[in-house]
Amino acid sequence: MSTQVQSAVLKVLEDRHSVKQYQAGHQMPKADLEQLLTSTSQAPSAWNLQHWKLVVIDDQAQKEKLLPIAYGQKQIVESSVVIAVLGDLEANKNAELVFGPAVEAGHLPKEVKDTLVAQIENVYQYPQVARDEAIRNASLAAMQLMIAAKAMGYDTCPMGGYDAAKFVEAFNVPARYVPVMLISVGLAATPARPSGRLSLDQITVSNTF
Repeated sequence: MSTQVQSAVLKVLEDRHSVKQYQAGHQMPKADLEQLLTSTSQAPSAWNLQHWKLVVIDDQAQKEKLLPIAYGQKQIVESSVVIAVLGDLEANKNAELVFGPAVEAGHLPKEVKDTLVAQIENVYQYPQVARDEAIRNASLAAMQLMIAAKAMGYDTCPMGGYDAAKFVEAFNVPARYVPVMLISVGLAATPARPSGRLSLDQITVSNTF
């Protein structure tokens, strides 16, 4: 990686902050939205099962429906789009979709695929494991979404403050998926307020406690 590219990536990470006031009425171009979602889909995931489903809420009436579910947070209706990140509790069902084409293309031996599928099915017997993996891996996609948005000139705000049960009911979410977070995306109307960060000494441990 060139020094120039490295600096640009680190600058995006440094500049990303949660923005809660957006230029109301701005519509994100379809090409931008598709690029954002494509970049999000490239996030890493355990076994490459891609444990996420993204509900893209850009219709104003749907955002108004979401507003009380998100406890009246204005970024819901003022942002260009709200993306609900859901975790897939049945991501094991994606195994054939992921590994099948790799076998057909000659990138993965069939016996290796069969071993991987057996491992996946074994751990997915346990609901807590399925839930942990759904939330963990969907969160990776959520972070990738926010970084990609910033690189494209948009700002975001991740939101855990909403009624998940009401969201499931209002937006007809199948039982297969668990809500992880809402992310508003749009053009900032005012800059995000600076947020303090703990020092490295406060957040790191060298080798062992």
